[in-house]
Amino acid sequence: MVRPPNIEQLKKIAEGFELRLDEEEARSYVGLIEGTLASHRRLDQLTEPELPVKYPRAGGYRPEPEENPLNAWYWKCSINGAENGPLSGKRIAIKDNVCVAGIPMMNGTSTLEGYVPEFDATIVTRILDAGGEIVGKAVCEHLCFSGGSHTSDTGPVLNPHDHAHSAGGSSSGSAALVAAGEVDIASGGDQGGSIRMPSGWCGTYGLKPTHGLVPYTGAFPIELTLDHLGPIASNVSDVALFLAAVAGEDGLDPRQKDVSVGDYESSLNGDAQGLKIGIVTEGFGWANLSEEDVDETVRGAANSFEELGADVTEVSIPLHLDGIHIWNAIAIEGATELMVRGNGMGTNWKGHYSTSLLDAYGRGRLTRADDLSETVKLTMLMGEYMRGSYHGRYYAKAQNLARKLRAAYDEALESVDLLLMPTLPLKATKIPAPDAPIEEIVARALEMLPNTSPFDVSGHPAMSVPCGLSEGLPVGMMLIGKKWDEGTVLRAAHAFEQTGTYNVKPTATADR
Repeated sequence: MVRPPNIEQLKKIAEGFELRLDEEEARSYVGLIEGTLASHRRLDQLTEPELPVKYPRAGGYRPEPEENPLNAWYWKCSINGAENGPLSGKRIAIKDNVCVAGIPMMNGTSTLEGYVPEFDATIVTRILDAGGEIVGKAVCEHLCFSGGSHTSDTGPVLNPHDHAHSAGGSSSGSAALVAAGEVDIASGGDQGGSIRMPSGWCGTYGLKPTHGLVPYTGAFPIELTLDHLGPIASNVSDVALFLAAVAGEDGLDPRQKDVSVGDYESSLNGDAQGLKIGIVTEGFGWANLSEEDVDETVRGAANSFEELGADVTEVSIPLHLDGIHIWNAIAIEGATELMVRGNGMGTNWKGHYSTSLLDAYGRGRLTRADDLSETVKLTMLMGEYMRGSYHGRYYAKAQNLARKLRAAYDEALESVDLLLMPTLPLKATKIPAPDAPIEEIVARALEMLPNTSPFDVSGHPAMSVPCGLSEGLPVGMMLIGKKWDEGTVLRAAHAFEQTGTYNVKPTATADR
């Protein structure tokens, strides 16, 4: 039952707004608030609409270490959907930032531990409607705010190719489980590269669709303009199958507007003949970050498209170099406002609010603030400072510049069908020691974002395609297409896959 504030509570709130209330004024406002709360008490008596739970399931279990060698599983279960469908026979893991009714959800953070959703996210219902089997929840990084795999409160996720190295994040468990062959497909989330980064470092196919193509309803948000959901799989065909099953408007997600769904499976004809591919100059040679073997491997893979009949040229997009700076301002202030102050849901949008998730996380965040990860602490401290000192000016300017960045990619895509660059400028880094300094923990979590994050800002579809190994670690090539043109991205990825240029399974069996 909602309660009114007392006079002291109201005075403290007023001070936060630079208001000075005397005792009589405060008493008057407390009385006025008491009258208004009648509406909130009535809300307590009304039943809100729920998302459907269409298929029965048991609760599953938390696997023991011997059943979880990569520490990539958060929970195991078996939820079967329709008897027949395009995903029949597919074992699918759900990233643990997505609600599955009756299955615990942690989102990588102890502040949410113990929460069990009572509803299925839209993509979960669609997966089950398509005949898929959900076999568990994959570990993700702490509130999904890391490009490394060392920040989850359940411990680091290990790279299947070399257990001493990062699997990438934040969809760390999703990519590791796919690469290790434990599942066929896994869902991922992407706000700065979190589908493509672990795919690049684990050697899987990971697609961040056009912003809004896949409904985000029932997943834990970070920033409405950056939030994406998409597939990670061991082959392009499964990426296309998953995307076809989950894409399209659900009427509940404010990110979705004028969504255009394609026929993704028909794009997979193994043919790149006539495609125009632009190698983006600025995606290579990042100072103090790019590794020469990564750049060389990706350029070699790019040139192999010529043998497939594609026209490969070099294109320059100077503003790509500033994409990471535009993303930084949006992600830091936007995440602080929505993910922290707004307890993951915020306000001022129409759609489905996950009220039980909001309440569980809001209480946990306040009672266990010291347990938040270093990346989240840095984000909320800087975000709050920027909001208090500069009143949202830099967030607003970055969002305005986002239109300019999107236009720069669109202009380049007028002369080519796809853009190409390394998914990540460097190979998988070593997992930091548990007692590593904060600076190292943050560096290993955020340093790899300059090529992936701009496309979360622009909203273009972008896919990481495995294109080689160097020193035993995978290298990913990123293909970027026009908005709503996932079909061309998948066509090119499939043609490249069919060459067999890269088809290496992980061989790591122990720490190195």
